[in-house]
Amino acid sequence: MMSADIQTLLPELMLALYAIAALMAGAFMGKDRYAPLLVWVTGGVLVLMAVWVGSGTGAHSAFSGSFVDDRFARFAKVMILVSAAAVLVMSQDYMARRGILRFEYPVLIALASVGMMVMVSAGDLMVLYMGLELQSLALYVVAALRRDSVKSTEAGLKYFVLGALSSGLLLYGASLTYGFAGTTLFSGIIAAAEGGVSLGLLFGLVFLIAGFAFKVSAAPFHMWTPDVYEGSPTPVTAFFATAPKIAGMALFARVVHDAFGGVVSDWQQIVAFLSVISMFLGAIAAIGQTNIKRLMAYSSIAHMGFAMMGLAAGTAFGVQAMLIYLAIYVTMNVGSFAFIMAMERDGRPVVEIDALRLYARREPLRALALLVLMFSLAGVPPLLGFFGKFYVLRAAYDAGLGWLAFAGVIASVIGAFYYLRVVYLMYFGNEPDDREALDGAMSPVLWGMLMVSALAMVIGVVNLFGIEPLAAAAAATLVN
Repeated sequence: MMSADIQTLLPELMLALYAIAALMAGAFMGKDRYAPLLVWVTGGVLVLMAVWVGSGTGAHSAFSGSFVDDRFARFAKVMILVSAAAVLVMSQDYMARRGILRFEYPVLIALASVGMMVMVSAGDLMVLYMGLELQSLALYVVAALRRDSVKSTEAGLKYFVLGALSSGLLLYGASLTYGFAGTTLFSGIIAAAEGGVSLGLLFGLVFLIAGFAFKVSAAPFHMWTPDVYEGSPTPVTAFFATAPKIAGMALFARVVHDAFGGVVSDWQQIVAFLSVISMFLGAIAAIGQTNIKRLMAYSSIAHMGFAMMGLAAGTAFGVQAMLIYLAIYVTMNVGSFAFIMAMERDGRPVVEIDALRLYARREPLRALALLVLMFSLAGVPPLLGFFGKFYVLRAAYDAGLGWLAFAGVIASVIGAFYYLRVVYLMYFGNEPDDREALDGAMSPVLWGMLMVSALAMVIGVVNLFGIEPLAAAAAATLVN
């Protein structure tokens, strides 16, 4: 029995062992001297893990149902591992040139990935919390990786303090849930909620949802996001905007369907409310931003609102739409942050949007790639981002939440303004002087990620790269 449990948990165990081995090797073999090599090796290991996990079949559980390995978990894990690997290899040149590439960095990314993998496979509140905190503790450290920067230190401290608050809310919700359900297993909680949820269990659910909303930076629990995105090193910001968002939303879906799937009406309106205020706050607050990292922070808040629209539907198609949306969102973000990492002047990073004025004259191909990504983030047809929004809007409408779908359309129109402003500056802005213009340097890895991401937004409209049936199978596993 124990050997079968270990077999189910083997990918997570192997990645954790790799992280420990890499940590020991870095500590005893010259520390930061081998950091660039360790970044590439860790990226390769993450991709191999994604292939291994993606080749799995069937549904398995370990440790009496505390850990679940099914199609839904595997779909989310592949997205997490691939996006983590992409951001990791993108960041190597950026961090090395600025003297902040530490051997601990890839190790912390690997450990955060282990935590995310545990999160999406959680079948028990205690396992959920273990995975969540493993991810969070690693992210607190990487946010403050640039120790000589006041903003980076501030970002790490704010994320830690507010993260501890959200963990407290989540733990309180878990304790209430345990107290009224008599178990921490999701299968036991859903059985206890049959025939109607008690007031105490409902309070537990509300506190759990509040904790999850913080982790995915959904309004009104978004307050940490702009400051942490701005203060963290840009590669770390890129990581925050990708893998943890997938893990957080997948965990959210896992809990509401596996533990509270019998009382959809009790949590549907809460999730719909979070979706609406996230979409509108992200769309409106980003309009006045001049810092592109803060703009992307509010963009992520709005996009998590759209992803929650699929979750609010409470149906298998809603979960499928959410998974498709997340896959498209992460691809767009990887390309966008590849461009942002290359924004520099005289070797110094530039984050002001005004620096992009008439960029298309100097670098027409890169400007075109960013135009495609901005249009896709805005949901302009016929790019892939439009189809991501179409799926979640349709899921909400089919579930009888027509008002939510209508609100999503309005928020999307408002949000298009700040994406189009970036495009306007690149093609029609005033001529910048030599002191403001961006340099032309861009590493081959960043250039490749930017172009591949932009091409994906155009070519993917043909068949969504085949992720539609995979997402449908994953959703059907979760929502019976």
